[in-house]
Amino acid sequence: MKPKSLVVSGIAALVLCLSATSSTAPRERTYAFHYENVLGTSLELKVGAASPEDAGRAEQAVLGEIEREAKILSSWDPASEFSRWERTRGEAVPVSPELLEVLGLFDQWRDRTGGALDASAEAVTRVWKQAEARQQVPSDADVAAAVAAVRQKHWQLDASNHTATHLDATPLALNSFAKSYIAGHAADAALAEDGVRRVVVNIGGDLVVRGEGSELVDVADPKFDAENAPPIAELQINGRAVATSGNYRRGEAIGGRHYSHIVDPRTGMPADQILSSTVVAANPADAGAMATAFSVLPPAESRRVAAGIPGAEYLLIASNGARFMSPGWAALAFAARPAAAAAPPPPGPVWDESMELTVTVDLARLDGRARRPYLAAWVEDGDKFPVRTIALWFQRERWLPELRAWYRADRLRAMAEGSDITRSVSSATRSPGHYTLQWDGKDNQGKLVKPGKYTVYIECAREHGGYDLFHKDIDFNGTPAKTQLPGGSEIASASLDYHKIAR
Repeated sequence: MKPKSLVVSGIAALVLCLSATSSTAPRERTYAFHYENVLGTSLELKVGAASPEDAGRAEQAVLGEIEREAKILSSWDPASEFSRWERTRGEAVPVSPELLEVLGLFDQWRDRTGGALDASAEAVTRVWKQAEARQQVPSDADVAAAVAAVRQKHWQLDASNHTATHLDATPLALNSFAKSYIAGHAADAALAEDGVRRVVVNIGGDLVVRGEGSELVDVADPKFDAENAPPIAELQINGRAVATSGNYRRGEAIGGRHYSHIVDPRTGMPADQILSSTVVAANPADAGAMATAFSVLPPAESRRVAAGIPGAEYLLIASNGARFMSPGWAALAFAARPAAAAAPPPPGPVWDESMELTVTVDLARLDGRARRPYLAAWVEDGDKFPVRTIALWFQRERWLPELRAWYRADRLRAMAEGSDITRSVSSATRSPGHYTLQWDGKDNQGKLVKPGKYTVYIECAREHGGYDLFHKDIDFNGTPAKTQLPGGSEIASASLDYHKIAR
């Protein structure tokens, strides 16, 4: 497996106007946009279009469709159509086509998975969240009560009259595949705009590819959570959806132990046998539903379910490291060019390869949807010579000078040129604005640097907003060190952790 770009991380330059790849029309360009606080996570949008104006219309179409469907399907907005319907009891309520369809899909997937996928799993989830608040594992009685509630029939649908009757008080949530469902419609809305040839909508790691050409998609390694860590798989996707579910980014901590946020609604227990499940399917809702269900089901059952969906492929990573793949998974692999030979190390001592630097950044939370700010993270040596750009985010090249500390040197700008920023990433859903990066001690040419003192910089600027610049000297000599950086106007908090790599 070849590493990602040595310059720009997996989250870098996602809001940048990119040159077209060979899969698009000669005069077409790819425009990318990135937002925070969209459906409780982050949104990446890529549009292959003939002009910035065409791309802008596609952007607005995507945002408009996401907002429209969130007002229908959101389980967290008390004013959404779903939330209002959930508060009713025993009444045949006329509902929108979208809500009727999603409730019907939950019925289908509950049957297909033998109850492993169920909207009422929210009842079990709440039991474990309450247990975390008390810092005490839930009692057998509490778990059993939740499972009994899950087993009830929660609604009755009447497709001919377009009504849904809510039958009981069991908590419900439509988050198992709602992101994928909405992303599919948003991509279709963008592709309907004049001048738009290709669209990739990625909501929190669940993505949809529509239109001409293909998209290079990295599947995140669940054991290495950094955005710029090498992927566990590299795919070439055309006209399909990719969804990943996993327990490595969210969950409950009780008594110092991590419990998965993914629960088995049949047993009431957290699902911890599968670290990550990635599914590729033609239908976005199918991909999202299977990714969630396959995090609960044994691999043999996942194989049976996938066989019933034409064209569905999957990769499962078990907690013991074992991999389970569908028969056609290998055909999706990206045929990469052979990696260049590793650069020889410099003479003398070099960076201890058992160590790495983890950079964690939490952006300031804004009310509602917001564009992600511009950001650069890089490392300089004792002579103030830049050795590595770890991350670079920006939207329009003409505003790059706003990152004035990073932009000051020709070498820094050159380090960002020619980087592989054409890929998307499928991963477990992250919280909005929370990013983790890593530095493996290599410079821009892939050579290990010498041990010693270096300065780590993080610079952040928002258009019509604030500006932050943090830097910290660290002696990378093999001795672990951890630093919490002060927050600012755009970065709520950041930390640097030089530590031994967990094997």
